[in-house]
Order: sequence, then C-alpha cells, then structure tokens
Amino acid sequence: MDISSTSGPLTTIEADWLIVGYTATDSSGELDAPLSDLDEALGGAVSRLVAAGDLTGKLSESHLLADVPGLAAGRLLLVGLGAPGKLTSRKLEKALVSATRRASKSAEVSAAIALPQLNSETISDTEAMSLAAVALQVGCVGQGLYRAKPGRHAFSAATVVSDVEGSAEAVARGSVLGQAMNLTRELVNRGAMEVYPETFADRATAAATECGLECEVLDENRLRDERMGSLMAVAQGSVRPPRVVVLRHNGGGEGAPALAIVGKGVTFDSGGLSLKSNEGMKSMKCDMAGAATMLGAMTAIAKLGLPVNVIGLAGLVENMPDGNSFKLGDVLTARNGKTIEVLNTDAEGRLVLADVLAYAVDLGAERLIDLATLTGACVVALGEEVTGTFSNCDDWSQAVGSAAKQAGELAWPMPMDDLFGDLLKSDVADIKNVGPRWGGAITAAKFLENFVDSTPWVHMDIAGPSFASSNKPHREGGATGCMVRTLVAAAEGLA
Repeated sequence: MDISSTSGPLTTIEADWLIVGYTATDSSGELDAPLSDLDEALGGAVSRLVAAGDLTGKLSESHLLADVPGLAAGRLLLVGLGAPGKLTSRKLEKALVSATRRASKSAEVSAAIALPQLNSETISDTEAMSLAAVALQVGCVGQGLYRAKPGRHAFSAATVVSDVEGSAEAVARGSVLGQAMNLTRELVNRGAMEVYPETFADRATAAATECGLECEVLDENRLRDERMGSLMAVAQGSVRPPRVVVLRHNGGGEGAPALAIVGKGVTFDSGGLSLKSNEGMKSMKCDMAGAATMLGAMTAIAKLGLPVNVIGLAGLVENMPDGNSFKLGDVLTARNGKTIEVLNTDAEGRLVLADVLAYAVDLGAERLIDLATLTGACVVALGEEVTGTFSNCDDWSQAVGSAAKQAGELAWPMPMDDLFGDLLKSDVADIKNVGPRWGGAITAAKFLENFVDSTPWVHMDIAGPSFASSNKPHREGGATGCMVRTLVAAAEGLA
C-alpha cells in the first residue's frame, strides 16, 4: 500500500476516516491548529466536547464523530496525544496505531491522518509525519492470515495531511519502514508448514529482486563445504534441508566498511531430542523472527538507498526430533574451528548463529548485529516489550542503543563480564552450549562471543518483544516487527 501526503483545509480531505490528533488542552480550553480550524468549520462542536469533559487530550483517548456536516470525510476520529512537550515517538505511535486499528475493521476503507505542530524537544514534526505513515501501514494489517473473514483490512487509500516542510519525504520514509515491518510480521505469523528454510530463501530472493539487493543462497552442500558443522547438526533431524541467505546492499561503494546483520532463522523449534512441552512449542513458528527482522530491515535499507554497505545473513534450519537428530553429548565443530559440547538440543539457536556469525566475519564485516529469539531468560529479566542487548564493544553498543531510542524501540544493555563465559567451560570440548540455570540470557550471549573474533558486535535478544501474546488497542497480537526500524537507524548512523 502506497501512502500519499497532502495539505489543505481538513474540511476538504476526502476519506472514509479522517484521524486528527490533538494534545491536552490548557485550562482555557484553547485548541491548537488544525483542530481549532476544524472546530470553527464545525460550528464549535469540538469546543463543546472539550467543555463537557469528553475531550481531554489524554494519550490514546479517542472520540468518533460520524457523518459530520461540513466535512468531506465520512467519519472524524479525534485521538489524544497527551500533554504538549511530553510526547515521545513511542507514545505517538501508540496513539496513532490505536486509531488506525479502529479504522481498519472494514474492507475498502480509506484513511487520512492529520497532526498538530508538536513543538516537542523529543520528536520533530517530520518524524511525526513518518510515524503517521508507519501507523497507516502497520495498524491495518492483522495476524488473521488464514481466517475466512480477517479482522483487519488494508486501507484502499491512505494519506498524511501536513504542510510541514519535508513532510512528503518523511511520509515516504515511514511508508517504507511500515512495509518492511509488515514483511517481517507476515513471515513470522505464517505457519511452519508454509515457512521453512527453502521457502524463506525463496521469499528472500524475491524480495531482493524487487528492491535491488544482491542475493545468494547457500544450500546444504555449500554449507558443508563452508564447514558450518554447528548449524548443520541442528538441521539434521528434519526432512527440511538448511539454508543460509546472504543479501548485500552496496550503497557505500567498493571498499567501504560493511555492517553485517545476522538473523536466527529456526523456522520451527520443537526442541529436538530435548523436546519442548506442548505449551512451550505452540508459538515456535516465531523462532525465525531474527531472520525475518533482518530481511525486513534489508528491504528498507535498499528502498531508502542508504549510502552504506550492509550484508544481511539468515541461518535457516528446522529443529526436529528423529533418528538422525543431534544428541546430548555430541561434540560439534563450528566454522571457526571451535568445538562445542551439546548438553541441550533446545539451545539450538546459538549453534546456528555461531556458524553464520563466523561466516559474516570472514566476509569482511567491520560491524556486527545479530537478532534472535534466543532465550526465555531474557523475557524473565526484561519482560515482553524490551530487547536485551549484549556487546563486546561499548561504543558500538551505545550507537545501537541510540538507534533504538531514535526509532522509539525499547532496548536495554546487559552485563557481559568474563565470569559468565567461565560458566561455559567444558571438560571435553572448547565450550558447551548451555550454562547453569541462572543468567541464561548472558551465558547465551557469551557463547556467541566466541564466534565474532574481535569485530565490534551487538547481540539483540528479541524473544520477548518480537511476538505479542495477545491483542491490545495499540498493538496486534502475533508478530510485531520490532527492531526493523532500529536496524535501519543503526545503518544510517554508520552512513
């Protein structure tokens, strides 16, 4: 869905839903433009709602006026943005997605969003226009991919109304980011019968062709030649052969430093011989969210034409139990020569990432980010909406953290002291794939650190925020598309 930008009086905007944001009014009840202009055109109807206490400006508060005389739009939805000066990109996104979700329950509906000038120190007006476009893309797409009657419908037309300089470019950027998030969300929401290593690789190839990325797919024979013994071991219990996808965006030119983004792509995780419970397995179609996030981000980076070199890699396997499955006590040899004692086949994502991270280093990446739904321990530590970040380089960690803040996404740096690495010492191999029960998210990150050499690297554990357990007014259940915008911002920072 393409999103346009326009300007002009709100009374003339033709849409089935006109969504107008407003901030909290002061004691005088004075309204900011464009709401004040709208109020005048509607004969003071908005002022009367304020006087009656129906409109306070509280964040995500909404009030629907249907069939309003004097408007070209069919419905007017007023949405509160909170107190002036305290608005953040995260709060604005919450309010606007709540509104677009409300407007997208019927098919063949058009929508337009208009915002006041924010005068905020934390978010610019052009950033707000971009977020409005993101909300229009994301809010109208649900997880009901297989329902006969979906609960959410893409808008037939979508517009952001603004006369702010640079709004057209901001809207175009937001539209690209929203599309990238939706690509990630769709792949994660589809079932494992449909998304498995070969079909993910096919989808990545098609996406690369569409947006001008170079694409290479490494099949099982190539992976064997590349000495990816750790990744291959995880895959050997499944009838679905493994793949590694390598995407390249060469926006920085030949010889420029490259950022590598590596995604865990376990398209279904049964736990292998360390079999998960039924409850623990129900959402394991989402265990490839890291790979899907990488793919979404790479499409956005290409479409935005960022002047930086970026390599995107996805390690794709299915972790299943059968007579060929790798076993507890096996010792695997990873690409970089490290030997790994397997003590839990359900700690498989790190075994996949080990080889792909080492491959990214060998490709010459000078910065690394990996994303993975890696540990339940990170969800215990930080909850379902915060990404844990782990790094071997303070400067690079701070840069990625700043990118997350700029994108309005929550990320929190975790400790990486050597004592956690000591917990992975093995009597029979260089390292073991699990440590003790406590500090599991950190020991998983310390395991990965063995495969990045001295390259500045950030590991992002997205086990919590990548997949929402239920619907909320501001968020669809299922895949969220988290960290797509953070990755784009991180790449822009290097540019």
